[in-house]
Amino acid sequence: MKLIADSGSTKTDWVLIIENQEQRKFHTVGYNPYFIDTEQIFISLTENLTPNFNALSVDEIWFYGAGCSTKEKREIVERALFRAFPQTSKIYVDHDLLASARALLGDEKGFAAILGTGANTCMYDGTKVDLNIDSLGYLLGDEGSGSYIGRKLVRDYMRKLMPSDLYEDFKLTFQMNNEQIFEILFNTPSPNRFLASFAKFADKHKHSEYIRSKVRDSFNDFFKNLVSRYPDYKNYKLNCVGSIGFIFKDILADTAELWGMCIGKVIQSPIDSLVDYHICK
Repeated sequence: MKLIADSGSTKTDWVLIIENQEQRKFHTVGYNPYFIDTEQIFISLTENLTPNFNALSVDEIWFYGAGCSTKEKREIVERALFRAFPQTSKIYVDHDLLASARALLGDEKGFAAILGTGANTCMYDGTKVDLNIDSLGYLLGDEGSGSYIGRKLVRDYMRKLMPSDLYEDFKLTFQMNNEQIFEILFNTPSPNRFLASFAKFADKHKHSEYIRSKVRDSFNDFFKNLVSRYPDYKNYKLNCVGSIGFIFKDILADTAELWGMCIGKVIQSPIDSLVDYHICK
């Protein structure tokens, strides 16, 4: 049996491929090694994933995860997987950006992006990521992402700069004052997830001009600081994975056009296309 995983900072999609190509899907929390350690990953796996099937029967694991961009961070995830699946002969851990590129482009060359909880971009040569401009994470970058948009919204809420109707709905929906927001941001794990959670509010009010302007500004920053930094970027289509790009595809397409780039394939999650990629290999 083969196990494929696409892990973001918020959630992980798993697909177990059985010998007859039968597929079983599972979901757990995200395992970004910048925010979670080996022991926490192992506990989560044994509580939420491996009880669903015989872990000793898994032959290969292909894990693509946010934050798995360096050897040190990949090893945090690898150690947990080897403990949870002790009989597995092959465990491959790599960045979720590669998963997105393979899901979007298969064996073709092109430009791939992630716009979900976080943001990332790359040039893909048909096999591997050929060029990547660091998105710098939610504190310094991640332009266009859910956490970036969420930060704009929560900042306006805290400063009472939102339109009155949206302010009241935001207050009713989240029921938090400024002190509580600061407490969560500075004294709890995964503040990037917390900020990205406010993007659901943007989805709820996505026809509001206020919301559309915030998303438009965020996507413009995404192109200004990331996409346009790639050589000859206008010669490629913008292919994108992630809930933010998918939900606001119309604004993304309009922004791409302003920057001289055509929109390509936009999908909410890479897991199905990623599974197809591995079945063909």
